[in-house]
Amino acid sequence: MTAQIIDGKAFAATVREKVAGHVARLKEEHGITPGLAVVLVGEDPASQVYVRSKGKQTVEAGMNSYEHKLDADTSEEDLLALIDQLNTDPAVHGILVQLPLPGHLNEDLVINSIDPAKDVDGFHISNVGLLGTGQKSMVPCTPLGCLMMLRDHHGSLSGLNAVVIGRSNIVGKPMAQLLLGDSCTVTIAHSRTKDIEEVTRRADIVVAAVGRPQMVTGDWIKPGATVIDVGINRIDAPEKGEGKTRLVGDCDYDSCAEVAGAITPVPGGVGPMTIACLLANTVTACCRANGLSEPEGLTA
Repeated sequence: MTAQIIDGKAFAATVREKVAGHVARLKEEHGITPGLAVVLVGEDPASQVYVRSKGKQTVEAGMNSYEHKLDADTSEEDLLALIDQLNTDPAVHGILVQLPLPGHLNEDLVINSIDPAKDVDGFHISNVGLLGTGQKSMVPCTPLGCLMMLRDHHGSLSGLNAVVIGRSNIVGKPMAQLLLGDSCTVTIAHSRTKDIEEVTRRADIVVAAVGRPQMVTGDWIKPGATVIDVGINRIDAPEKGEGKTRLVGDCDYDSCAEVAGAITPVPGGVGPMTIACLLANTVTACCRANGLSEPEGLTA
């Protein structure tokens, strides 16, 4: 068996097209332009790349992009003051504080200072609680992207057995809640799970989000299962030359693809969906703020 490749790059382009269509209608019918504010503290190179990409894709979708770049030694007081300003700005519908923050800043405090209705990352404790109790919330972008791809591939997820490997607040836990919401039978596996290979082998859907390169191998996978690989790990690639590296997921792609029915590659799988879902969440937040119907196909 050779798995069908779930092309996250192509799917993300489709999501961005839907976002752009909704933005155009909001402008034409209601005179409203969704706005996303991104706050970057410090000079972390990876964060700078992410912020540039987010800003570019926000503008390409027809939305307003507001970037706030602060020095690495910015005080907590000044950062919270900026967030308070963005919370009260009617032109800003989504707020994202790029993580990680410098060590002297309390990430939990900063995240929970964002207005939950503008928390397009879905990390605020109120949104975590709403999602966990099955109520309307802002949903973390990466799990939302995984859910969209699973729905597109399977249609209905009802009754399927799903194993989420990893229990992080950013991916593992919200992913499990979303799958429960779509009536899957869900198991969360992690580093302390006994006989994790056998637990995973029972799953119709495997979502690997554990942060360990190529941990999940083909003999963990039930024949025909769908594998969503959230991991992005950089490993040495001596075949490319001295000091060279390459990106791999939490799954050993080659062995898993021989057994699975469908699989996301790394790169080009889940990664592109994260920013696409950030844009989708911003449009959703804008619609909710203005009492308008939520954009079809862009929410959980």
